[in-house]
Amino acid sequence: MKLYLTKTPLLVKLLFSNWIWSFHSKKKELFLTFDDGPTPKVTDWVLEELKKYEAKATFFCIGKNIDSNPKLFERIKAEGHAVGNHTQNHFKSTDHNTRTYLKNIAETSRHFSGLEPKLFRPPYGKLGLRKAKALRKLGYKIIMWDVLSADFDTSISEQKCLNNVIANTQKGSIIVFHDSQKASKKLRFVLPKILEYYSYKGFEFKSIT
Repeated sequence: MKLYLTKTPLLVKLLFSNWIWSFHSKKKELFLTFDDGPTPKVTDWVLEELKKYEAKATFFCIGKNIDSNPKLFERIKAEGHAVGNHTQNHFKSTDHNTRTYLKNIAETSRHFSGLEPKLFRPPYGKLGLRKAKALRKLGYKIIMWDVLSADFDTSISEQKCLNNVIANTQKGSIIVFHDSQKASKKLRFVLPKILEYYSYKGFEFKSIT
């Protein structure tokens, strides 16, 4: 059963207005984001596709994956993309108390020393208000999304994944993909088409800064 929305409702954005869901922009610009990497072969492929269109993106990385693939993490940064914290072990907010959750994020933060802004995206899009308040006090910007591609959903087709993006994207949208093995098949189908489609329409792809 589908338990997610591919377009974030305005009411949700208003209720959680301290979190960043999209950008109010009159310019033709989009913000691609990739969660759960860095993943060998998948993240490398994403970087090559982005390079074809001089596109920049934001990668929300899992700490244990950075530990396993430090050169790939450095490549993301070296090629001008933004990076954000996605916890050390893909922690779900509802499964851990505030102290444990923040400790896990802090473990990952060593990889982001000196980088600004401090970006955080909660795994599964779940974040308790107490945890959110604590993170904001620590200087984090909580980055959510406007459009969910649902590339992680094994029950939908590649075409449906593409349609999720095309039907819901507008100027300033933050779009979620996953540079993971699980999502890679749909990602390889959808990402080149999104880059081509919106580039043809005159859009720029920017990182979150």
